[in-house]
Order: sequence, then structure tokens, then C-alpha cells
Amino acid sequence: MPPRAEEPRRDPTGSRRGSSRATGGGRGEPRTGEPGVQGISDARAYTPRGRTVREERQAAGRPTAGGAEQRRTPRAARAGGDPFRPALQVLDGGRAGGVRTGRREPVPAARAAVVRTVPTRARPDGDDDAPRPPRRRPAGRGPRRPARPAAGRSPRKPRKPPRLADPRRRLRLGTLLVLALFATIGVRLVFLQAVDTPAYAGGGLANRLTRVDLPAPRGAIYDRTGAPLANSVEARYVFADPTRVKDRTATAQALSPLLGLPASELAERMKPRTLENGNASQFEYLARGVDIPTAKKIVALDLYGIGVHRDERREVPGGDLAANLIGFTSQDMVGLEGLEARYDDLLRGENGRRVYEAGQGKLDAPIPGGYSSTTPAKPGSSLTLTIERDLQFKAQQVLKTQVARAQGSVGVAIVLDVPTGEVLAQASHPTYNAAKPQESEPTDREDAATSFVVDPGSIHKAITFGAALQEGVITPDTALPIPDTIVRGDTTFRDTHPANGRRMSLPGMLAYSSNVGTIEIADKLGPDRLIDYQKRFGLGQPTGEGIPGEASGRLLPARSWSGSSYGSVPIGHSVDATPLQMAAAYAAIANNGTYVQPHLIKEVISGKDGSRTPGKAPVTRSVLSPANAAALRTMLEAVTTVDGATGLAAAVPGYRVAGKTGTGIRYVDGKQQPGEVGSFIGMAPADNPRFVVAVFVWSPGGGGGAVAAPAFRDIMGFTLSRNRVPPSGAPAPKFEVFPR
Repeated sequence: MPPRAEEPRRDPTGSRRGSSRATGGGRGEPRTGEPGVQGISDARAYTPRGRTVREERQAAGRPTAGGAEQRRTPRAARAGGDPFRPALQVLDGGRAGGVRTGRREPVPAARAAVVRTVPTRARPDGDDDAPRPPRRRPAGRGPRRPARPAAGRSPRKPRKPPRLADPRRRLRLGTLLVLALFATIGVRLVFLQAVDTPAYAGGGLANRLTRVDLPAPRGAIYDRTGAPLANSVEARYVFADPTRVKDRTATAQALSPLLGLPASELAERMKPRTLENGNASQFEYLARGVDIPTAKKIVALDLYGIGVHRDERREVPGGDLAANLIGFTSQDMVGLEGLEARYDDLLRGENGRRVYEAGQGKLDAPIPGGYSSTTPAKPGSSLTLTIERDLQFKAQQVLKTQVARAQGSVGVAIVLDVPTGEVLAQASHPTYNAAKPQESEPTDREDAATSFVVDPGSIHKAITFGAALQEGVITPDTALPIPDTIVRGDTTFRDTHPANGRRMSLPGMLAYSSNVGTIEIADKLGPDRLIDYQKRFGLGQPTGEGIPGEASGRLLPARSWSGSSYGSVPIGHSVDATPLQMAAAYAAIANNGTYVQPHLIKEVISGKDGSRTPGKAPVTRSVLSPANAAALRTMLEAVTTVDGATGLAAAVPGYRVAGKTGTGIRYVDGKQQPGEVGSFIGMAPADNPRFVVAVFVWSPGGGGGAVAAPAFRDIMGFTLSRNRVPPSGAPAPKFEVFPR
């Protein structure tokens, strides 16, 4: 048979069978439809199908015993479910909700009247209240198993309840998980409080820090007497934060008269802009190098979005004085040209910084006791030049006048101290105002002494004569017959003062600048030895004076000589040299044959403690013997003393002067330029030279030679008197040009 459901069957009215609750009455009222049930006695009277004997009789239409329904006890009323379920469980062997299986034993005699019936099925016509006959067992099946074991038979052991999981294992596992969680949190807290504390503290500190740069003053440039040629002064810069400026037009109009800039330009600078990173610009310069009184007036205006901060301004007291040497800086104090660029690292110094905690908004001030750190600025070192300011001014003034007289385009004047090689003056024309470099042309800012490359012309003859003396090819008493012309290669060379084949002395050849005589001496010397002495005198390589971009010149190798080169090179053509290189070569003659590298840096003044360090020692080398150098100086005096000589205009009254004139050619990109480059280089006093002065003037219209010698005279005369050099005690010797 199918297993019986645990829930009690319901009657046709929907109520549970065996319930003690009456179908329709309250307390004390007779119940209809379902008899009352009292205690375990009624439970024992249950039929096998879950009905009581009374219910079975009612279903069969038989009267119940007693003729009256029993009242429902309070306990049965409180049950709320089937009051006989526990009793049935006892009768069923103690199995809660168990399902009876197998065959039942015959019911004992005491309970033979109890018959369990099958619940009534609903009829198709809907008449559910009609009683149904009890369900009969099919034939052939044995008797049901009795509800209780028969007498003398051991009771059946109840089924063991399922074994539950051990709760202690779960407790231990949960405890381990909780401990691991707390250990992880504890380790993390230790790291946060001990290891990562500086990082987190620093992250918060960064939001409160204010950084202020402390500019390092740029070093000054002084002349040899300590007079400033260029120096920095404290100033202010004015800036705008476009994101905070409320009224650009009104703000620009208020600043225009103070800054000297158009209001439209200032308003344009205050216009909001977007940076490359996508952020709005919060800083725009309005003016740099504003003097302090003007800056105070701007601060007093209290303009929203306008600020003033410490700045530095480069001042050049002399304007164009030595401007081509000094150069200039940018507004950020970075050297761009001249010595400012060459020694920028030394002059610039190292900026400092102050970092401190400050409040926000109106409390933007250092927090007392908060973080504060200051890195002092390291001022730049200063340079003391060998230049003498007054002599530099005189050289520039004379050069400007003489170049204007010859309608020249480029002029150079150099003054060298013979024993030391110091450059006392180095003037260039044209020049510019170093305080306002933006108003000049790039060509005006070039230092012509080191960048102006020319064929030196006849001033090169002193090198040829010096090499021949040193090599013993000639002596001071040598005299040679000089024809009017000489041919080398495809070129004919001639003299401006023809000798007509007469014998001419060496002083006479220099006095009249004989091309033919110089070429004949060079033939005896040979090209290799001539080139060797050119290098010894400093040609073909930069002097290393200190000016950036110095030209090296060019010497023609002997293997590249053509037939005409044997005539052009000895007289200073087919040779490229700068005015400074030629001045240094004459200084070697004046210095008893010892070459001293020309230089501009006298000493360096430390910006830290003011200590003074002498400049790098110049390179020196012997070129001529003192005797040959003295003999050559004497021969060069003929240029300024012999009647009809080329350098009479260079004579300085009261002093013996030795020197040489020259007429050169300028080439640009391999093309010869119109006009000529007139030059004169000399030394005085000739018997004991103290100074060498070189003057070069390029005049496209010609006539450069006519102005170079007079310019030399004026500059040399001022230099001698300025340094209180006594006049020469003995007159210059008498020279015989055409000895018999």
C-alpha cells in the first residue's frame, strides 16, 4: 500500500480528521459533523485509516454510543493541530512522521472494532457529503503488522537519528579565520603607523608648503681697475594670473603708465590661455627688471590677479663700452653672447629656495613652529678683465672717427701689454648698446678682432723677415739688388717704390714695403720653413683669448702651393688671419722673440667668500732669439722714420715707434670683396716696447691704409701717456735704404 502522508486527512468540509475542534460551535455548544475526542482512550480507538470508531459509525449511518457528542476539552482546544499525532507516534513505534511499510499483523481483540478507512473521494456530481464505503484490502495480502509488538516479542529498535556535524571543528575554523583577519589588519596598521608614516605625513605636508625661489645674484664683470663693465642689480618683475584678473581693460590701463607699455599689449598678456597640458595658465609676465620704487607703486594699487616678485636686472654702465667683448644676457640672466655666454656657468651662480608651511587664503603666512627649510643662494663669481675702461673708451672713440672718415664698414683696434700678453683694449666697429641688444643687428654685435678674417697683406712681411733672420738666411746688414718686378707662376709682382735694380737694405725693403725683395728672401727660406714660422707666430689656430666663436684663420699647405703662391704667401696674401692673431705675432717680436698668448681674464672673484683667483696662465713659446727680435724691431723703425716710408703717419712724437703698414683683401664665402683692408701694427717705445697697438679698417671704397696709421698714432699716444711711459731717451737710428 502507498505510504501514508504525515499530515492528517481532511474531511469533506476541509477540517482535519481527528481534530477536537467542533465545526461550528463555541464553548458549551453541541458540535456537529466532528465528534469530540478525549485523551489517549480516543487515540486508541482510532481506526487504521485515522478515524475514530465514532466517526466510522457516523460515516456508516450508525448512531454513536451515548447518543450525544462529547465536549471538547480545553487541552484539545489548545492543541491547534491534530491532538492525536503524538499518541499515534507512540503506537507507531516512536517514529516521528514515519511511513509504515510491509504488512500489518492482525489487530488485537481489544481493538478489533477500530477500522481505518480510506478518505472519501469527491464525486463527479459534487456531492461530497455522501458517505463512502470503507476501502477493502485486496485479496491475497496478509494481515497488517500490529501497531504494537506481540506479547513475548522484543520491541523493534528505533532508527538512529542522522549524525550531525561536529560543531567544534567549525568553531575552530571560524576562530582561525577571525584571527587571520585581525592579524592582517594589525600588520597593516603597523606599516601605516611606523613604516609608511613619513610618506603619508609628507603627502599632507606638501599641501601646506609654500616654496619661494631665492635668486642667486649674477656675478659682475669688472675692468682691471675694478670699475664695473656689467653688473646685476635687484629689481622686480610684475606678473598676472589670468584666472584671477576680473577686469583686464581696467587693470591694463592702471599699469600702463607705470610700466611704460601700451594698455592693449598688457591686456593681451592678461588674456586667459590654455597650456599644452590642458590647464589654464596662472602666470604671465607683464614686465621684467622693474625698479623697486615703481614696483612699490604697483603693489599699492592692490590690483586683483596682479603680483610683484623679486627679480634681477643686468646693467651695463658704459652702454656700448666693450659691448662686443662683454655681450649680453637674456631676461632670465642667461648669457647669450660674448663673455657673458663664454663664462655663463661661472657668472650665473646657483639659486636657493625657502620652503615653509603656510596657511590658506587670508592666513597665507608662515605657520609658527611649522616646517621651514632654507637653502641659501650661491652668488655667481665675478670676472676681472684685463681691459682698462678708459683706454677702451679712447680706442673706440678714435676708431669710430677714423672709420667714418674713410667711410669704412668694419674697424678693429687692439692694445696689448707686451710682457704679459694682457688685452688692454679691444674695440670693434660697428658696435651696439649692450643694455638694449634687441635694437641692434647681429653683425653689429660681432667682435671683429677675433671674427674678421682677412689677407693681412704687407704686415705679414715682418714674419717672413723674422723667420729668415732666425734661420740665418739673412743678417741685419744684408742688402740685395731689387728689380722692379718679379714673376711667380702666372702672376707678376711689382713694388710701389721701384728700386730699379739697385741694392736695397733690409730696413729699406720694410720702409718701402718691397714685394720683390720679400719674395726673394722667401725663396731662400723655402715654403716649409716659412709655414713653420707662421705657426710659431700663432697663425692658423685660435689664440684662445676667451671670446666664443673665435676664428682660426687658415694657412696654405706647401703641397697646395701653386706657382704664384711662392710670390703671394710671403707678402701676406693667400693667408687668412684675424687682427688679434697678427697683433699677437708683433707682440712676440716686441717681447724679445717670446710669444705670449693674448688673454682677457685677469682674475676670478668668488661669489662665496670674495677670494680672488688669478686667470689661467697664458701659453708662451720662443719664436725668435732676443738678438734677432731686437734686430727686427730696429729694422721696423725705418717704417716710421725713413723719408717716403709708408708709415710716417704712425709716428708718435717723443717715442721711437717700430711697425708696419699693410693693405689686405677680404674674402667672404670665397669671393673677394670690394675695397681694401688697410692696417698698421706697431710697438713703442721701440727700444724697450711696452705696448703693441693694431688697427684694421676695411673700406669698400678704398683708402683704408690712409686712416689706419693715424688711428694707431692717437691710440698709442694716449696709451703711453695714460701709463706714464717716459719718452725715448735716444733718437731712432739713421737708415740707409740703398747702400753702396
